[in-house]
Amino acid sequence: MSNNSILLKIENSVAHVTLNRPEVFNSFNREMALKLQAILDNCDTNDEVRAIVLSGSGKAFCAGQDLKEVTTPDLNPGFKKILEEHYNPIITKIRAIKKPVIAAVNGVAAGAGANIALACDIVVAHEKVSFIQAFSLIGLIPDSAGTYFLPRLIGFQKASALAMLGDKVSAEEAENMGMIYKVLPLESFEQDVQKLALKLANMPTKALGMIKELFNASMTHSLEQQLQMESKYQIEAAQSDDYKEGVAAFIEKRQPKFKGK
Repeated sequence: MSNNSILLKIENSVAHVTLNRPEVFNSFNREMALKLQAILDNCDTNDEVRAIVLSGSGKAFCAGQDLKEVTTPDLNPGFKKILEEHYNPIITKIRAIKKPVIAAVNGVAAGAGANIALACDIVVAHEKVSFIQAFSLIGLIPDSAGTYFLPRLIGFQKASALAMLGDKVSAEEAENMGMIYKVLPLESFEQDVQKLALKLANMPTKALGMIKELFNASMTHSLEQQLQMESKYQIEAAQSDDYKEGVAAFIEKRQPKFKGK
């Protein structure tokens, strides 16, 4: 397996993970999917990493599945393997990592590429970006948790329309409908993403991980179950070093220095 289909750079506690098949708009083949999983596992267990940025090289974020792979008999893994060994594990890992994952959408995000972005904790895009649920246009259905996250983000009616019609959604429209967190200026996109990532990397990582777990659980919990889980996690958070530092900094009127513990 070659090493250049995904690029990884760890700097200032931020892991920059870049999909790197620009010649095919960073569409996924088996090699890239398995490589991304391995890198996500590394980021999960690496104490040096306190925030993760997922982006694409070149003009696109990710165009989804590489259709050449699925239409070439000698290369085609089959849809069962593609879903169960490629995309489903990627989504599961993104949601399980107890660190914030930012999708920095730098270009078109289509199909599985769009839905991998939407599975991240915070999604930002510049004003030239578009999102598209392209599946129905070739007779398929949204995968990579698109049918799970999209209706929860933007509502059942809007999600149904986008999934069925395959409409292209601009970054501004995506922000307005609650699909993504924020549109950033194109000219300062990389710098603004870096500022956001550094801010998250210097926050109380343990508490951020708990927030993520609580939001995951809220998808299926009753109100009573969620309140019980909040109580359990709040008690645990109150015993952390970062809580003690945060309170001390507040009392002393200074900036806290969180260590993620």
